[in-house]
Amino acid sequence: MTAAEIARLAGVGRAAVSNWRRRHADFPKPVGGTETSPSFALADVERWLRDQGKLAEVPLRERVWQQLSAHPAGAVTALVHAGCALLLVHHRPSGWPALAAVSDARLAEVLPGALEEVLTFRFGAPRAVGTPLPEELAPSVPLLRGAAALAAETGARQAFEFLLGRHLDANPRQYTLTPAEPAALMAALIGPAATVLDPASGTGTLLRAVDRPGALHAQEADPDLAALTALRLALHTDADVRAAAGDALRADAFPELAADAVLCHPPFNERNWGHDELAYDPRWEYGLPARTESELAWVQHALARLRPGGTAVLLMPPAAASRRSGRRVRAGLLRRGALRAVVALPAGAAPPYGIPLHLWVLRRPGPAERPSPELLLVDTATAEPAAAGRDRLDWQAIRAAVLDAWQPFERQGSVTETPGVSRCVPVIELLDDDVDLAPARHLPPPAADGGAAGLDAVRERLTQTLRRTGELTPPPSPPVSPAAAPVHRPATTVGELARAGALVMHAGGTGGGAPGEDVAVLTEQDVLSGKPPTGTLPDGPDEEPVRLEAGDVVVPVLGTGTIVRVVDEATEGAALGRNLQLLRPDPETLDPWFLAGFLRGSANQRQASSYASTATRLDVRRLQLPRLPLEEQRRYGERFRTLAAFEDALRLAGRLGERLVQGMYDGLTDGSLRPE
Repeated sequence: MTAAEIARLAGVGRAAVSNWRRRHADFPKPVGGTETSPSFALADVERWLRDQGKLAEVPLRERVWQQLSAHPAGAVTALVHAGCALLLVHHRPSGWPALAAVSDARLAEVLPGALEEVLTFRFGAPRAVGTPLPEELAPSVPLLRGAAALAAETGARQAFEFLLGRHLDANPRQYTLTPAEPAALMAALIGPAATVLDPASGTGTLLRAVDRPGALHAQEADPDLAALTALRLALHTDADVRAAAGDALRADAFPELAADAVLCHPPFNERNWGHDELAYDPRWEYGLPARTESELAWVQHALARLRPGGTAVLLMPPAAASRRSGRRVRAGLLRRGALRAVVALPAGAAPPYGIPLHLWVLRRPGPAERPSPELLLVDTATAEPAAAGRDRLDWQAIRAAVLDAWQPFERQGSVTETPGVSRCVPVIELLDDDVDLAPARHLPPPAADGGAAGLDAVRERLTQTLRRTGELTPPPSPPVSPAAAPVHRPATTVGELARAGALVMHAGGTGGGAPGEDVAVLTEQDVLSGKPPTGTLPDGPDEEPVRLEAGDVVVPVLGTGTIVRVVDEATEGAALGRNLQLLRPDPETLDPWFLAGFLRGSANQRQASSYASTATRLDVRRLQLPRLPLEEQRRYGERFRTLAAFEDALRLAGRLGERLVQGMYDGLTDGSLRPE
């Protein structure tokens, strides 16, 4: 188990585990992993925690997870075995106690027969998952007993979701996952459907989002994922589940299927998808996809597996809407009326998170059906985030914008235009040399900054801010007489204050987020620009991130700037980002604003900086400040606080001024404002 798992086991932060390793010579030694991310034996850790009085009993879910992750055949095999047992517990709850009453050796012998029976009942044949043999099950018996006990506490479905979620979190780079929010939106776009197919099912998230299906069909190239998906869906729903392993383009497992709906998050940018060997495949009704257009092959595969009138929704890369190599297929989809809508999502909606993905909504035309004369385009790519950072999109607003356009379009074939958000574009306008379907290229922008009224609001806010800057402008200070002797105040350094316990120092950027943890990160750029935290925690290291508290002083350590920030209540709780140093003063000894003010002195920063060939680095420990009584510190601190407020007002005035100027340019050029 890792340090993060030890922390979870003991109910402490990961920094506490690091401290235990440093301070206690008898802390268990690593048994694996790497120097930066060691792993430890569960039994040794449990014994040490109990001896130290830090653990009463290992929670059942943690014990089961450790048994699974340490399984000699690997975590995936263990997870499949546990899923089979949980399926047996779910469908035959009265039969499990009798099975569990026998010895481990006997249970390994009799369990395959019971599993084959329930797998055949659930999947039509046990080959969908594969019934383990007795010798394969023998190492898993303690795990299966633990999983069944966990199911008695939480339910079989919840137990499997917990174990699967832990496995996915522990291997974030191994799987491309579809987040729950876009999956729910895609399921809402297909509407009620009795038979649903996902030909690239991954972990089954898309099919799991379907509401009350009659039958679910899943195919996945990775056999391990195919098995996990089958078990996950069988535990989640009472619908018929049919799952198969294999590449759906090369070896379609459901060639005769006529589904009501298809949901798919296909692999992107695949060159080796079978272009040459599938050149004469009957699925390419709309044109043979180019070698570089694997996504258009998946689009046509989805259409080929729909009944006439059925709907498919695919998550697509934005390049698929505009690459010249795909224009003939896109034109064929438009002419036949197969492509009904293209929806642009914001960046961060799904992996790869750096680009704004598209949803393509398709419909298989009937034999005598007239093609739709219009294509619905929806653009949510500029939607305002609900909060700063990735994974903080306002999905409620995105879902409303998409469905408010799609549902009337689906019923009536048209919808009222919403400037900048949605529009029905005549197909004839799109059938040019490029056949570019990117929504942003066909949607007129909304009125600049809300139109004239919006710009008036910006202008009024700018006026108020400028008035505020005038009020905050520092008054002239009494001059110091040139004849006066210079004041020599005893000084100290940050390093000396840290050694004396007057402040605590922390470096930022070493921590990673726990699974599901939603914490903003104060980045170096946030400090320099005076903005709220905009970063997100990375997946990874076992060290706990440094959390900010009100009154902390944050100092950037790279570059030649003199910015220092005092953390307020609004920023409290965020994590400290890279290239930042945190100073946490003892309020009984140091005033934080006094500390921040003197650290910003240009001469102070210059003497504490070191210079390399490409960068300047600040040694925060060498920064100096005078030794003054606390009351005198507070007098200085109040003046520094006023200067910081003045600086914030100047920044805001600059941003508002830029916004007003750009809004005026946009309004005058798009016609929403007149030059008079």
